[in-house]
Amino acid sequence: MTVTRFAPSPTGYLHVGNLRTALFNFLIAKKAGGQFILRLDDTDPERSKQEYADQIQRDLEWLGLTWDRIEKQSERLDRYATAADELREKGRFYEAWETPTELDLKRKKQLNMGLPPVYDRAALNLSDDEQAKMRAERGQGVWRFKLNQERIEWTDGILGDLSIDAASVSDPVLIRQDGQVLYTIASVVDDTDMGVTHVVRGSDHVTNTATQIQIMEALGFSAPSFAHHSLLTGPQGEALSKRLGTLALKDLRDNGVEAMALLSHMARLGSSQPIELCETLDQLADGFDLNHFGSAPTKFDVDDLYPLTARFLHTRPLSSVSEQVAEIGVPDDLAETFWNVARANITTRKDIAGWWHLFRDGATPLVADEDREFVAQAFDMLPEPPYSADTWKSWTDAVKEATGRKGKGLFMPLRKAVTGLERGPEMADVMQLLQKKPAL
Repeated sequence: MTVTRFAPSPTGYLHVGNLRTALFNFLIAKKAGGQFILRLDDTDPERSKQEYADQIQRDLEWLGLTWDRIEKQSERLDRYATAADELREKGRFYEAWETPTELDLKRKKQLNMGLPPVYDRAALNLSDDEQAKMRAERGQGVWRFKLNQERIEWTDGILGDLSIDAASVSDPVLIRQDGQVLYTIASVVDDTDMGVTHVVRGSDHVTNTATQIQIMEALGFSAPSFAHHSLLTGPQGEALSKRLGTLALKDLRDNGVEAMALLSHMARLGSSQPIELCETLDQLADGFDLNHFGSAPTKFDVDDLYPLTARFLHTRPLSSVSEQVAEIGVPDDLAETFWNVARANITTRKDIAGWWHLFRDGATPLVADEDREFVAQAFDMLPEPPYSADTWKSWTDAVKEATGRKGKGLFMPLRKAVTGLERGPEMADVMQLLQKKPAL
């Protein structure tokens, strides 16, 4: 069975970059009829917050990316300790005491000599007495995984055949000096224990994947299928990382972006397939294929989400907004007519109330000086509401007869005077929704 996972750290809010990873993993599982796991990588007790964990779940629920089970790494620390002991027994785990300053000096020296800036494994040369002395002077050290310095190869689901020379990579720290278990080993243990078959994540994890493949092998595990999607940039190719704070999913939702508009965009962005607006996750899953994605950085522009949102809303039935329409005070007998007019003229749901305000309270007339006398005469000829779908025609016919105006010279000044807008819905529809007689 296909099993995927989304493993965010609850140290901040989800943004569009996180969503890409979550969506890809969700769609792979959904298309295959498999399982999608939400795993909170919360081993950092200082930075992990319950408010972020709660918001992650709210964001995924809003998008419809429902999980089959939820896991927390903070509840699995004993399991990681067992794996660490196994690595020690196999001679693949060693303690090191260098300070950040000492490591930085080593890297600079290596770079000056034209060597790759990787950890030199000095800790492996310490005798038992020297280790005891370091422990006495500096306390517990970090625990590093000893890589086999050979090529690590795998076929990536997006990037194709990859090969990384482990000699060009530092032995990764798996446990910090304070005892905190890091993602690199926790993820390996979790993916194996939870039966994860496919892992899709950002291309910034390629080196992590190489080291994790070796950790899996050392623990006797089989590696899942890995795929690394491209990273997002801004619309001009600029780094998106500085703007991610403004692209939190909760903020996009608050700004009126529709879930399916966002998902439709993200499911095709960076692929060879055109972006198509889908109405359901089933549709998205049916058309999803990792083979269509490439390695080039992918430009993301938040402004592209609003035309999609508008198109999505234009197809929605009244039932999808009935609560909001009732809340703003639209009478039940006008709700269907109101929504048919409003939905074709809004970008987000936030625009709905403005249309009812116009129909209920009237607009600020937009009248040119040369049309003021004409509009005043026309308004005098308009009876009090309620109006019907025929009111606009009967009224403009009467005004035409009385004033001799016709065509654009007749209709445009009256549209602008009634709605305060130069363009918009059919005036026959507008008239039957007006709750009071327009006035200058």
